[in-house]
Amino acid sequence: MKNLIEIRWHGRGGQGAKTAALLLADAALASGKYIQAFPEYGPERMGAPVASFNRLADEPITIHSGVSEPKIVIVLDITLIKTVDVTNGLPQDGVLIINTAKSPSEIRKELNISGRKIFTVDASKIALETIKKDIPNTPLLGALIKATNMLAIDELLADTRKKLEKKFKSKPEIIEGNITAIKRAYEEGKSE
Repeated sequence: MKNLIEIRWHGRGGQGAKTAALLLADAALASGKYIQAFPEYGPERMGAPVASFNRLADEPITIHSGVSEPKIVIVLDITLIKTVDVTNGLPQDGVLIINTAKSPSEIRKELNISGRKIFTVDASKIALETIKKDIPNTPLLGALIKATNMLAIDELLADTRKKLEKKFKSKPEIIEGNITAIKRAYEEGKSE
């Protein structure tokens, strides 16, 4: 399939991996892409490891199976790299985006990997400062756009704002906090 991008999100229950996959899918759909967004279900409890997935393409997606070879992997919780093989199936030209204060070179050494573009951003710090909760999903959307250019940042921001305005009509501080978090992660991320 031409121009198919597969993405795997690793997080813990309550960090917003599923929500981030859905927000990305909605923004991609609004920009004219064909999309899929789905979680992998297991023991759904706060703090348990979870995974969510996206597929984006310029033509209808006819694949209806799990994502085993993602082009992009996003890790919402750095502690998962000790218990989950987050690089499983990620090709040498893939992109690994991790929520951490560590540099990309530190992550490369820690995971003992070569190839692959590594992008890091302290999404938890950004989330705490902008939305007052350690929910790193929306900042990581900004990091994803910066690392891949798969969508225009303005398209992502506009569509995400619309979705948040529907959900948080009476809480403008949540809407603005999330928009600011996306922008900051887009600006503050580091790559190698």
